[in-house]
Amino acid sequence: MPDHAAAHLLNRHSHRKHGAPPILFLDDLALQPARVHEFCGSARRRLALKVAGALQGPVIWIRPSWMPGRLNPDGFLKIADPARFIFVTPKRPEDLLWSMEEALRAGLVPLVVADLPDPPGLTAIRRLHLAAETGTAEGNTAPLGLILTPGEGGAPGVESRWWLAPSHGDGGAEAWRLERRRARMEPEKHWQVTGGRNGMRLDSAT
Repeated sequence: MPDHAAAHLLNRHSHRKHGAPPILFLDDLALQPARVHEFCGSARRRLALKVAGALQGPVIWIRPSWMPGRLNPDGFLKIADPARFIFVTPKRPEDLLWSMEEALRAGLVPLVVADLPDPPGLTAIRRLHLAAETGTAEGNTAPLGLILTPGEGGAPGVESRWWLAPSHGDGGAEAWRLERRRARMEPEKHWQVTGGRNGMRLDSAT
């Protein structure tokens, strides 16, 4: 399908109601399923694992075969069960978003994560939204799509954008700064997050 045709369809249908409840992933913070959200910041993978731990069922995790820093199952065992993860490592850049799109369209797993080297463009995000909505209508779940992007992120058209980075204090206590930088239905907001390897909780908001 040409990009202009995909954009036309997405403009017409990308906000249809699907009836699936929001996914709570950190206290009362929630993500809308059947949509694509962006996580950025140096602790973006940890935040994605937190979402995975809040869900049940398989997780498809897509990352480039050439990207260093593979997830260590022993390192996130207390956050999410590694046995639930299916790792996909495309060798070509164009296959990263294609793999995510196909996984969302199938509607067979509740969470699809793409660990990307750069933020994708608007047309790619629209196609992912449409794939997630198609999966909701034709599959057995309302799939949630997460794209992980380096630095400050900035993918256009995402349902929400979240930034997480360490803010650890003295004495070995773990802490992070969480920012909701974009959301269609919620204001921008900052939180202090505390907790150990097997738990994160909201401590304060600003």
